Amino acid sequence: MKPNARPLAADSKVRIGHVHLKVADLERALAFYRDVLGFQLTQRFGRQAAFLSAGGYHHHIGLNTWESSGGPPPPPGTTGLYHLAILYPTRAELANAVRRLIQANIPLEGAADHGVSEAIYLRDPDGNGVELYWDKPQEQWPHDSNGGLAMFTHPLDFDQLLKE
Repeated sequence: MKPNARPLAADSKVRIGHVHLKVADLERALAFYRDVLGFQLTQRFGRQAAFLSAGGYHHHIGLNTWESSGGPPPPPGTTGLYHLAILYPTRAELANAVRRLIQANIPLEGAADHGVSEAIYLRDPDGNGVELYWDKPQEQWPHDSNGGLAMFTHPLDFDQLLKE
């Protein structure tokens, strides 16, 4: 790249397509992503890999034990995935997902209102961070005096969310 050259911007239609996770136990991971979060199994490769989706897509989540069967979660203080984020289309759908987590006794690590979104934080059975969230309508996003986004982290009214 030439000095002072501006990098090209990604096209506005670019999206993150899927996440592929190394897991210790495929059945345990499927019990979480399929049975609790509700993703549909689209393809499976024996006891080594599975692909799941929402809405008929080929896969949003890949799970495999190719390098991790029986392995421990990565230790704190190391690099790697901070969390995967699952975007729900509505606040009511996020509330439904939270109800399923509660029913399955999955511990929650946090909940926040970020101004642009509302989010729930937890860990999957392999210790991977998971964020479940919905985006507020763009016209409700907070902005600073210069028109830039002014995201924040405030406590989420959990009781109000569950009333959805």
